[in-house]
Amino acid sequence: MSVHDIPEVRRHIDRLAADGIDVVRVTYPDLIGTDRARDVLMAELPRAVEHGLAFCRAVYHTSPQGDVVPVSGGLDAGLPDICVHPDLDTLVALPWEPGVASCLGVVVDPATGSPPPESPRDLLRAVLARCAEHGLRPIVGPELEYFLCEPDPAGGWRRYPRDPGVVYTAGLRGDPDNHLLRTLRHVRDLNIGVVSGNHEFDGGQFEINLVHSEAMSAADRAFRFKVAVKELARKEGRLATFMAKPFNDAGGSGFHLHLSCAASDEEGARNAFDDPSGAYGLSATARHAVAGVLAHAPALAALLNPTVNSYKRFGPDTLAPWLIDWGLDNRSAMVRIPPERGSGARFELRLGDAGANPYLAIAGTIAAALLGVLAADEPPAPLEGYGYDTSRSAVLPMSLSAALDALEADTALAEVLGKDFTTSFLAYKRNEVERFQRHVTDWEFTEYAYHL
Repeated sequence: MSVHDIPEVRRHIDRLAADGIDVVRVTYPDLIGTDRARDVLMAELPRAVEHGLAFCRAVYHTSPQGDVVPVSGGLDAGLPDICVHPDLDTLVALPWEPGVASCLGVVVDPATGSPPPESPRDLLRAVLARCAEHGLRPIVGPELEYFLCEPDPAGGWRRYPRDPGVVYTAGLRGDPDNHLLRTLRHVRDLNIGVVSGNHEFDGGQFEINLVHSEAMSAADRAFRFKVAVKELARKEGRLATFMAKPFNDAGGSGFHLHLSCAASDEEGARNAFDDPSGAYGLSATARHAVAGVLAHAPALAALLNPTVNSYKRFGPDTLAPWLIDWGLDNRSAMVRIPPERGSGARFELRLGDAGANPYLAIAGTIAAALLGVLAADEPPAPLEGYGYDTSRSAVLPMSLSAALDALEADTALAEVLGKDFTTSFLAYKRNEVERFQRHVTDWEFTEYAYHL
């Protein structure tokens, strides 16, 4: 039987055709969370489902500037293929691009029949399988901030708009062209669980909130959200950036993760982090999970703060955590316990910046929490008052190079994430550090050229 005749494939094709769609964009995340994709004409979709779409595996290792980084399995192996199969269950029409639907891709290495170790979705899938072995089902709520920029007549980009003081607002005062409203409505129609949005702390900065869900769904939705926001900004002739700190005179953009776990017992599913009789109203599982995140925080920084630029977001009074601590409803702590209990019991990891790959950030956080649960460690006393006191808490790595060293040294976390993935990630990111160290910056020219 041809794949054309399989009822499930035929049903999807008929539905798309009825909606006037004649192209399907098959998308998957690379190692840094950038979308890689191919547009497939509807007549060719069954063939793509059956045989997959060939991509060069080294796409995973390609830098933002298009250079192929020498990571094992790419250049050294002769630039072999991976095969990407459309996942038709993730099909959704793109509200801003008539006639086009998008779906995620399932990636396979044709040489092994297994996912390549660099595949972020499959890394998260493997970590979730480890959780399931211990009866835990992670629930994640992502929070992402970004800056919107517009062309500067003098060249380059400037923030849109740059008015100060429009902190946590909505409407024309902080958004004179109604960018946020248009974006909210489009991403709502993308069916990725958008809840609300507002102008954030700095001029030109916005945040759009997504619902909580099971971890894989949360990662998929965060990935698709970032792709959508950047595409919508391009349609406006603007640039949306999720980089950690794009401007010297503004704060950074965060990627906060809210994490809880569902567990099953004879009474059905329950929040495994809630326990009214436990310390702070938290279960032992929740406290152990927090202890795990604290213990593995230096290594986690490499995944949640994955660029050279990430560490320019850290520092006193930035509300970006640079110390390893936790607190009860305390936004100056790296791990915050929101006040809700019962079904809302969770922790918020405030470490990440918006440039992080959602799959790797979520996988790393869950892996660290799982290690804490398995070790049954208790966290230290929670932070009281305003944080950022190095006499009370250890300092996180303050550079990408130091964070990569911490990840390499954390053999327990690397084992959960997979040694092949960790090796590839370290090679890719160390190449990034080396390229930056060789690059002459504008700051250096301004600082030295006239006087030396």
